[in-house]
Amino acid sequence: MSSTEPLCSVCIANYNGESLLADCIDSVLAQDCDFPVEILVHDDASTDRSLELLRASYPQVEIIASAANVGFCVANSRMAQRARGKYLLLLNNDAALAPDALRTLRSHSQTQRPQGILTLPQHDWETDELVDRGCLLDPFYNPVPNLDPQRNDVAMVIGACLWIPRSLWHELGGFPEWFESIAEDMYLCCRARLAGHPVQVTAGSAYRHRQGQSFGGNRATAGRLASTYRRRRLSERNKTFVLTICTPAPWVWVLLPLHLLALAIEGALLSVAKRELRIWREIYANVLFSLDRERRRLAMERRNAQHLRNTTSPPYCSAFTALPRKLQMLLKHGLPGIR
Repeated sequence: MSSTEPLCSVCIANYNGESLLADCIDSVLAQDCDFPVEILVHDDASTDRSLELLRASYPQVEIIASAANVGFCVANSRMAQRARGKYLLLLNNDAALAPDALRTLRSHSQTQRPQGILTLPQHDWETDELVDRGCLLDPFYNPVPNLDPQRNDVAMVIGACLWIPRSLWHELGGFPEWFESIAEDMYLCCRARLAGHPVQVTAGSAYRHRQGQSFGGNRATAGRLASTYRRRRLSERNKTFVLTICTPAPWVWVLLPLHLLALAIEGALLSVAKRELRIWREIYANVLFSLDRERRRLAMERRNAQHLRNTTSPPYCSAFTALPRKLQMLLKHGLPGIR
């Protein structure tokens, strides 16, 4: 490892990750690669001893200490501005790389024409079971885990382990800071695919991830889905934003009304089943209010995204599945719990 002229800048967004950081950073320091790497950690005003740990144990890490909690999107934007590498690897503080991860990502990136976004197969931290090889999307932009070892082209990869040329990050504008958190990775990947850049998963190597550790929810526990009000509020809102911005015409004018109708029905049924009006008010009605509140911004973002479009609808839609993901999850796990 060397801090001079890095080829890759590993960017780790951290908030109260004192118990997680050592596994994450040590996995980067243990990389078997023949090119220089720098590590940047953005500490988002942690209230634990994260900064003390970083300063005492990892002098080779460049620390960006935020005076206020600014969220995942802003944290990664700040690191991307400070980074010097040709490539960025966005890595969650609750994830750890296999020893050959960076070498594998670089090797695969050199085969991409043009270069685009990459990830590694994701494995569960506790069981080491394969979680996904990137994700496809259903018609309403719900992620569908790709488990097919023969499929390398995907619709999106999650921000827990996302490799991207720094030049492409800046060309696409990075993560939209107004998203706060959740689905910013979906937005970036859809923007890249619209512009004609591939979004792929490598055939080899891997990373392990403590799913849901940094934000709550995002996994089934004891066979039941669980989430938080904040995660669901941001997820439903931001997925709707991505659908509105990125879906090529004329499909957007068909899918968006269907999506909003499906959300309204889902919110009403879930609120009645759980006997909790807060579910409708904070999660589902919020989508409609947010669309109205952000209508000018969304119109501008859509114009920009579609203006840079360098692909036709069939290739863009090739990474979508027909069956709604939520229906599959309902049949498998029942109604989700929200806390």
